Amino acid sequence: QVQLVESGGGVVQPGGSLRLTCVDSGSIFGDKDMGWYRKAPGKQRDLVAYITRDGRTNVADAVKGRFTISRDNAKNTVYLHMNNLKREDTAVYYCTDYRDLWGQGTQVTVSA
Repeated sequence: QVQLVESGGGVVQPGGSLRLTCVDSGSIFGDKDMGWYRKAPGKQRDLVAYITRDGRTNVADAVKGRFTISRDNAKNTVYLHMNNLKREDTAVYYCTDYRDLWGQGTQVTVSA
């Protein structure tokens, strides 16, 4: 069963950094566009960043200049690099392949 598995979340102080990882267990990762979304309590799930199969990226205005997305096709992995984290970045972060897969989510908590 093909699945996406996220990791890398945790508790970090404001101004800190984290790197989230999403591994695709399937065999066609290189053909997929991939994205990261987040859902904070009481809010809808929002796009954070996406990367196309040919490496073009886009990030949401709320995280522009602080977050970047990258991929390693040899490892079937997409990353979300998060710097200068703010309290409002606290959320569960999910990756998706824009087909039918979502990961289980990884919690990011920004707190002093």
